Amino acid sequence: MRALLVPVKAFHAAKLRLAGVLPPEGRSALARELAARVIRAGKGLPVSVVCDDHEVAAFAESLGAAVVWTPGLGLSGAVEAGVEHLRRDGATIVVVSHADLPYAEGFEGIGADDSITLVPDRFGDGTNVIGVPAGAGFRFSYGPASFGRHRAEAERLGLPVVVVEDERLAADVDLPSDLSLMAR
Repeated sequence: MRALLVPVKAFHAAKLRLAGVLPPEGRSALARELAARVIRAGKGLPVSVVCDDHEVAAFAESLGAAVVWTPGLGLSGAVEAGVEHLRRDGATIVVVSHADLPYAEGFEGIGADDSITLVPDRFGDGTNVIGVPAGAGFRFSYGPASFGRHRAEAERLGLPVVVVEDERLAADVDLPSDLSLMAR
């Protein structure tokens, strides 16, 4: 069984790098809109949101997603806990997607039983989407240059890496210049 896991940061604390161009309520609304797009893109898959915020949990549940409560773990730790939770629930493959992908429409072709699937951001630096065998013990390492670290982690585990260049999943909204992606 494949499952989608989406880490979602508290809306009031999301998109701080956009503070110079969007007021707090604008950043919160943007984060909600983007997260909703990604959750809806998981159509056909069971979708879970990892979070540590009650507002985010209620939002996720309103969209039909399950919630995996992960307080104080940070992004990488929360995703690892979420993957383990989904493994215990029967998932064999977990597709992890960032919640800020404006063009996410689906996750077909992401994840296989015997390999790690990486979808880099449009700069080849970050990892926007990753598919992992749920029981592989994959250690996530998000942040700058995560794509290289995730590739190295797959190699450490002896798992083949499949890199998927998908412009829909490579686009994310992090910086003021990225807001132009929302106009399409």
